[in-house]
Amino acid sequence: MKHTIPFWILGLLIYLIPLQATKAQELTNARSNASEKGIRSAGLTISGYIKDAGNGEGLIGVSVYVKETGTGAVTNSYGFYAITLQPGHYNLVISYVGYAKQSKTVTLTDQNVRLDLEMSQEGKQLQEVVVSTTRDDDNVKNIEMSVNRIDVKTLQRIPALLGEVDVIRSIQLLPGVSTVGEGATGFNVRGGSIDQNLVLLDEAPVYNSSHLFGFFSVFNPDAVKDVKLIKGGIPSNYGGRISSILDVRLKEGNAKKAELNGGIGLIFSRLSYERPLFKGKGSFIVAARRSYADILAQPFLTGDLKGAKFYFYDLTAKANYHINDKNTVFISGYLGRDVFGSDFGFNWGNTTLSARWNHVFSDRLFLNTTAYYSNYDYSLNSDLKQKRPNDFFRTDSRIVDYSLKPDFSLFLGKNTISFGGQAIIHDFQPGMATAASSGSVRTFGIANKHALEAALYIGNEQQLTSKLQLQYGLRYSLFNYTGPGEAYTFQTDVPLGTRREVITTVDYRGGEVIKTYGNWEPRFSAKYDLTSNSSLKFSYNRLAQYIHLVSNTTASTPLDIWTPSTNNIKPQIGDQVAGGYFKNFGRSNGAGSEFEASVEVYYKWLQNQIDYIDGASLILNKYLEGDLLSGKGRAYGAEFFIKRNTGVVNGWVSYTLAKTERQVNGINNNNWYPTRFDKRHTLTSVLLFDPPQAKRWSFSATFTLASGTPGTFPTNRFEYEGFVVPQNTDNSRNNYRIPAYHRLDLAATLQGRKRPGKRKDDNWVFSVYNVYARKNAFSVYFQPNTDNPRITEAIRYSVFATLIPSVTYNFKF
Repeated sequence: MKHTIPFWILGLLIYLIPLQATKAQELTNARSNASEKGIRSAGLTISGYIKDAGNGEGLIGVSVYVKETGTGAVTNSYGFYAITLQPGHYNLVISYVGYAKQSKTVTLTDQNVRLDLEMSQEGKQLQEVVVSTTRDDDNVKNIEMSVNRIDVKTLQRIPALLGEVDVIRSIQLLPGVSTVGEGATGFNVRGGSIDQNLVLLDEAPVYNSSHLFGFFSVFNPDAVKDVKLIKGGIPSNYGGRISSILDVRLKEGNAKKAELNGGIGLIFSRLSYERPLFKGKGSFIVAARRSYADILAQPFLTGDLKGAKFYFYDLTAKANYHINDKNTVFISGYLGRDVFGSDFGFNWGNTTLSARWNHVFSDRLFLNTTAYYSNYDYSLNSDLKQKRPNDFFRTDSRIVDYSLKPDFSLFLGKNTISFGGQAIIHDFQPGMATAASSGSVRTFGIANKHALEAALYIGNEQQLTSKLQLQYGLRYSLFNYTGPGEAYTFQTDVPLGTRREVITTVDYRGGEVIKTYGNWEPRFSAKYDLTSNSSLKFSYNRLAQYIHLVSNTTASTPLDIWTPSTNNIKPQIGDQVAGGYFKNFGRSNGAGSEFEASVEVYYKWLQNQIDYIDGASLILNKYLEGDLLSGKGRAYGAEFFIKRNTGVVNGWVSYTLAKTERQVNGINNNNWYPTRFDKRHTLTSVLLFDPPQAKRWSFSATFTLASGTPGTFPTNRFEYEGFVVPQNTDNSRNNYRIPAYHRLDLAATLQGRKRPGKRKDDNWVFSVYNVYARKNAFSVYFQPNTDNPRITEAIRYSVFATLIPSVTYNFKF
C-alpha cells in the first residue's frame, strides 16, 4: 500500500467543494429573485471585511452585534464576517477594543448586502487593556473557553528581560502556562511538554520558537498583528498537537502610507518598513533584528575566545494583493538563526514560507487555502574556525514540512460550518554526523525518516437557543510512516527499564508504507448564559500527535531531535475535559465591564507518552527506539483569573493549581511520578499604572511566584577509596523539588514630546528585571567538596542571580 491514499480523498474534497460553492452562489442568486415567502425562509446576508482605517489591516475578532435580534458575528482571521437575517430594518453595533464604536442602519429587502467597514483607533492611546477582548463582555458571550489573546500594545508595556518585548515570555503570565525555568526553550500548557504545543506563524509550524537558549522568542513584535493561545476546546480545524495551539498572525503592512519602525536596545536592534503596493490594492512589511553582544565584546576577547561568535538574527516579511472583492492573496516568510561558539560551537534556525489565497464564493461561503514550507535545522561543529581541516566532527539534524490546507467557512443563519482538510509531508533527519581524523572521513548516524500526515474535518458553531450555544466537530487524521528506510524489531523479553536489542531489520523502498495510524478526533464545546454578564462553559476534545521531541535533559535544548511515530513509537493521544464559570462586573462608562473574572477546571488523559531508560543514549543512536519507554499521563488543575480593564491602575492576577504525572512501566517502580515540568502552584500578576499627573509617563510591574520543579536526587551515598558515590536506592524518579521561584520586574515608559506637524513617534523604555536579585534555582546538582571529597555539596545553579537593568529607544516615522 502506497502513501498516496490520503491524497485522493483530499483531492476529491478540493474538487467537489468548489462545485458546491458554485451551486451555493447560484442558489443565492435565485433567492434574490424569489418570492417574499422564499426570502423569509432562507434569509438574507450582510457580509464584508472590517479593516483598520489607519493602515488597512484586516481586524481579527471584531464584534458585529444586531440590536433587534440580540445576535451577531465576529470577524475571522482575515477580517471577514457574515450575518444571516430576515428582511427588515436593523441597527448594527460594531465594536473592537481600542477602536471607536460604530453604529450602522441596514435595510434588507430582496437581496444580500455587502458592508465593508473601516474602524478608527480611539484618540487615547490604548494603555488600559491587558489581555484584549474583542467586544463588550466577550469572555462571557463567546463560546470559546481556555483561550487568551494578547494585544500587541499591551505586550509592549509588560516589563521584559533586557527591555525587549517577547511573545513567549508574555504568554507565560497567563493561567495554565509555565516554563521549566529561565533559559528553557518553549513553554508548557496544562501539564503538556513543549513539543505538544503547535506554534504557528501565519499557519506554518515553528519547531523551535526560541532565540538565545530561550531568553527571547523568534517573533519580532514589530511584525506581529495577533497572538492567540488555545488551551482547551480546540476546534476541529486544528490538529497535530495534544496540548495547545499558539496562533501568531503577522501584520499585512500599511496599505495607507509608508511607515518605518525600529528600536535600539542593549542586546539587539530591530527595524521594520511597511508601505502600500499597487495603488493601495496591496501592501508589504519587512522586519529585521540582529543581536550584537558579540560585536561589543570583541575588543575584550583574547586567546581561544578571540573571534568567538554568539549572536542571532531574523528576518520577517509579508505581502498581500487584493485582486478584487472576491480574491486576495498573501505571501509571508520567516528566516532566523542562532550562532554560538568559538573553536567549538553550534547553530540552529527556522525557515518558513506561507502562501495563502482568500476567496469569497458567495456572501455565505468563504475559502482560505494555505500552502506552506517549514524547515528547522541545527548543526554542531568542532572546528568553527577551520583550523583543523583533517580533524573535525560535525553533526546535523533537521525536520522539513510541506503542506496544503483548504479551509472553508459556510455561514447559514444560526450555524457557522467549517470544513476542509490538510496534507503534510514530513522529512526527518534525526541526526547525521561526519568525523575526520588524519584525513580519514567517516559518516554515521540515524538515517532519514519520512512520513505523510493527512486529515479531514468538519465543525459547526450553532446558536441553539437565546442562551445556549454549541460548537462541535469531528476530525479524522491519518499518518503513514514510509520508506525509504529500515524498520527495526526489538526484543520484548527483557527486564523493564533496560535497553532492548534489535532482533530483525527490514528494508523498505521509497514511498512504501511501513506503518499506518488513524484516529478519530471529536470536539465539543457548549456555553450557557446564566445572566447578561455571566455564563457557564464546557468543552471536550481529543487530539492525536504523530511526531515526538526526544530529550532527556533537564530542559529541552535546540539540539534535541524530532522523530515520527514508527512501528515502535505509537502516536500520542490526548483527551481533555474542561469547565468554567465566567462573570463580568462593574461598568466602565458604558464601554464594557470594569472587571472580568473566571474559574476553569480541567482534566487531561495522555496516552503513549515517551520516556527513557536510565542512561539512555539519544544522540546519533540509530537504535534509539530500543532506549525508549512508553506510558500514560494525567494532568488536572484549576485556573483562577481576574482582570481590571479600565482605570488609572489596571491589570490582572492569575493563579493556577495543577498537578502533572506520568506512569511508565520500568520507571519509578512502575508508580506514578511527577513530570519535570510539574508545578503545583503558580501565581502571576501584571500591574499597569497611568498617572494622570504625568501624561508622558506610564509604569508597569509583573510578579511571579511558582513552586519549584521536580528533580531526581540521590537518596543515599557510599564511599569507595575515599570518594563519595551518590545513589538512588529506591529507583525513584523526580523525588525532590528545587526551591520555589519568585521574581519582580519593573518598567517605565517615557513618551516623546508631541509637536505640531511632527511625524516622528518615539519613546524610551526603562526596565529592571529581577528587581530584588533573587537567585532562583534552575537546577540543583551535587558534587564533592574540593577540599574534602568525602563531603558532598548541593549546588544551586541560577541563570540570573542579580538584577538586570536595561533601556530601549523605540521610534516610528
